[in-house]
Amino acid sequence: MAKEIAGQIKLQIKGGAANPSPPVGPALGSKGINIMDFCKQYNARTQEKAGKVLPVVITYYVDKSFDFVVKTPPVAIQLLEVSKLKSGSAEPNRKKVAEITWDQVKAIAEDKMIDLNCFTLESAMRMVAGTARSMGITVKGAFPEDVK
Repeated sequence: MAKEIAGQIKLQIKGGAANPSPPVGPALGSKGINIMDFCKQYNARTQEKAGKVLPVVITYYVDKSFDFVVKTPPVAIQLLEVSKLKSGSAEPNRKKVAEITWDQVKAIAEDKMIDLNCFTLESAMRMVAGTARSMGITVKGAFPEDVK
């Protein structure tokens, strides 16, 4: 018989750096989940992506056990890495802070495709480009025709 799900917790934690301090400790402790057990498992599973911010969805059960799924880094974080910026523009409609190419957008879209709610690479690229635009990052050139 399947375990009864008590709920889910969504967090963003740096890879290989989960510890009992906030936000991890209070979020898990209030649900009665073993914090150190989660931290050890998360750090072991994400040590190859150390330092990158990774979203994690923790499903906890009535018997206080848990499962978790580590997702790919957020598009905004990947855009900042590609453009070598610390943060996006405070006024993205007026002040542009960087330029990226459609090839870079395609690479991010392919990486993030499993977590996005779209079916084609073209729509994923448009979502990534929209995030870039909202951060004040310009995508150089016209949308490539060979993406279909």
